[in-house]
Amino acid sequence: MPRWLLPLLSTLFFFSGVCALIYQVMWLRMLALVFGVTVYAASTVLASFMAGLALGSLVAGRVAGRLRSPLLTFGLIEIGVGLSALATPLVMAAIKSAWVIVSPSLPPSVVFMTAARFAASFAVLIVPTTLMGATLPVVMRSALGGDKAVGAKVGMLYAINTAGAIAGALIAGFYLVAEIGLTRSFQVAAAINVIIGIVAVAASRGLQWSPADGPSGTPAPTPSAHAASHSHDHGPLTATQRRCVLWTFVLSGMLSLALEIVWFRMLVMMLRPTAYAFTIMLAAVLCGIALGSAVAAPLLRRRRDWLAVLTVIQLLIALAAVLSLNALRYAGPATASVGPLASSLGLDQYLGPIIVASALAMLPTTLLLGFAFPIGLSLWAGGGEGTPRRIGVFYSLNLCGAIAGSVAGGFVLLPILGSRGSLIATAALAALSSLMLALSQWRDRPNFAGFMAVVGPIAFVMAALNAANPYDVTTETAHRQERVLWRQEGVQTTVAIHDAGRGGRPNRIMYLDGMHQASDQRQMTFVHQRLGAFPALLHHNPKDALVVGLGGGATAGAVAQYPGITVDVVELSGAVVGGASFFSHINFDVLTRPNVTLRVDDGRNYLLTTRKKYDIITADIILPRHAGAGALYSREYFELVRNALKDDGLALQWNGGEGAVYGMILRTFLSVFPHTTLWADGTLMLGSKKPFEFSRANYHQRRTDPQLRALFDWDFEQIVRTYAGGPPELARWAGDGTVLRDDKPVIEYFLSLPKDEQPPDINALVARPSDIVRP
Repeated sequence: MPRWLLPLLSTLFFFSGVCALIYQVMWLRMLALVFGVTVYAASTVLASFMAGLALGSLVAGRVAGRLRSPLLTFGLIEIGVGLSALATPLVMAAIKSAWVIVSPSLPPSVVFMTAARFAASFAVLIVPTTLMGATLPVVMRSALGGDKAVGAKVGMLYAINTAGAIAGALIAGFYLVAEIGLTRSFQVAAAINVIIGIVAVAASRGLQWSPADGPSGTPAPTPSAHAASHSHDHGPLTATQRRCVLWTFVLSGMLSLALEIVWFRMLVMMLRPTAYAFTIMLAAVLCGIALGSAVAAPLLRRRRDWLAVLTVIQLLIALAAVLSLNALRYAGPATASVGPLASSLGLDQYLGPIIVASALAMLPTTLLLGFAFPIGLSLWAGGGEGTPRRIGVFYSLNLCGAIAGSVAGGFVLLPILGSRGSLIATAALAALSSLMLALSQWRDRPNFAGFMAVVGPIAFVMAALNAANPYDVTTETAHRQERVLWRQEGVQTTVAIHDAGRGGRPNRIMYLDGMHQASDQRQMTFVHQRLGAFPALLHHNPKDALVVGLGGGATAGAVAQYPGITVDVVELSGAVVGGASFFSHINFDVLTRPNVTLRVDDGRNYLLTTRKKYDIITADIILPRHAGAGALYSREYFELVRNALKDDGLALQWNGGEGAVYGMILRTFLSVFPHTTLWADGTLMLGSKKPFEFSRANYHQRRTDPQLRALFDWDFEQIVRTYAGGPPELARWAGDGTVLRDDKPVIEYFLSLPKDEQPPDINALVARPSDIVRP
């Protein structure tokens, strides 16, 4: 093998990892715009992504050993990845059009809808992800040649590829989406893939591989070397031991993805659900895996009893995982210690707690997972003829385990067992694999096997008994003085109802993933009820209303009070519905009202697929900084709202943006609703398809109904006094600037926004009520 080949492969494989994570981030975002952001939809998309990788790895593994020029093949695959990924936005547009037509006629069954989403997303991703999955066996075929140290090279290349994935996640999460948008990010990643391919194709000239040989006639390993690569200090592995190794990494795939789901859910309660938090948490997981593999790779050239080492590591993984969130108790002091260092490196102070908490909770376990991977692959795959095929089988089955883990973690474990139970059950997979490996060595090393079979389960049970309840850890940190009334860890989110009252005065608060969402205090209740009552009062005769988001139910309850109206409420999380029942005293018992229909679904996805038209569309408060909020403040979202309105319908949108974000949201709303009027000190934007008129006579006539007076006892003049401005003033006041698009959700990436920019001055507006008031 030429000396330059391995460094070249390492460099190319690093950038291949960069592109893979950029694509994954972009695909998840783009497909969420079609299928929604429910856990069912997101897990389905992730499963289809990993299914493509598994398929590619399995197929490539079968043919890689027969390739005469695997480096040339790798180059062509990378070019194929780039071109096919570049085409996915076009394919996505076609899938979206088909989904809008087909989905309303599909049965509402979760199973059926999940299957349909999987089929559609798999159709989008199958070509690029299958090609991406094929790269590992082909690269390994290029790199291994006649070297029997399979684990060392595989571990090194796997670590390098994962390091590229870390870079890709950070680049996508901190720069690409915010600065250049999704479409151009695809173009950048595709260009990198094509360059990788061209370099690989050019480098392959003059290099020839023969079956089971390396380039330029590197000799195949001898039978004794092949046997040694499947061996440990007690001789070659038996077939049973190798099967146990393989099953260990099927379970490891399940473990890693299920753990991510539990970790992310609980860490978000401390760190807030922002795009930056999810980016750093993902990078922390990948960092542990990359470092672990990098440490293990050179050690695999030494002769050790690697099966025994793997047995111990799997037990350590179980113990580290089950105790992982205990470390969060030290997050505060650790953050205070590293804060000055983070500032000296130019990091925003917001990022310090995220980095510290992610490292404390996840790095120990992921380091061990990364350390175990090349050991297991070396024990299973060996060297010599058939190695690429065995690598393909190993990697594809590991991915199949990951698919199962992603589905089980969100759909089964958290809703049924809760976070602590899920953590213990997931960690038990590693303990089970350690026990399985120990028992497989009973004949070779009975003393070691017996020791691990006894001590391992005892150690795991003791650790499980001492595992912290993750929710208790977050409550101790953020809500020490509050009493928990109710908590549910649902499929979509964790909902908690607390009582923060003092001196005998109750104060119920709803938290969604640790974020304050609703309260029964007077001012907060007024804000939420106004979002529902205001458009009902301003519309001349509303009959059909849509409320996006339930929360504490005050908004939907206020709308439902209007006489003769029917209300559809679309709420993302079923757990929120249970929490809303604690606020019946402020939401008018909205959950039991006969004129209210509740649908647990993604609100944007409902607007995309519904054929129903509404007189009123309003939404609960959604903070612009939250991950995913960009899709609910974009021009495309407001277009969906407009399309679902009747000709005389009204759309109310809360605007609580800070600094530059306020102007972005206002300009975006104006771009879809040019007849926008502004109310309530600029926090409420009212959109309509035609110029808005508020009739004094119509309002007085409707106000004779006692039910309407009970909704909000405001006279005509009181409402008019909240008017802040109309279209002519708003167009000049908002000025030119950014209009939010699905392709570039900059409001989620608040660290990239100018910190000194102020929102337009509301006092500069000269409201002219005469423009809208009619007799």
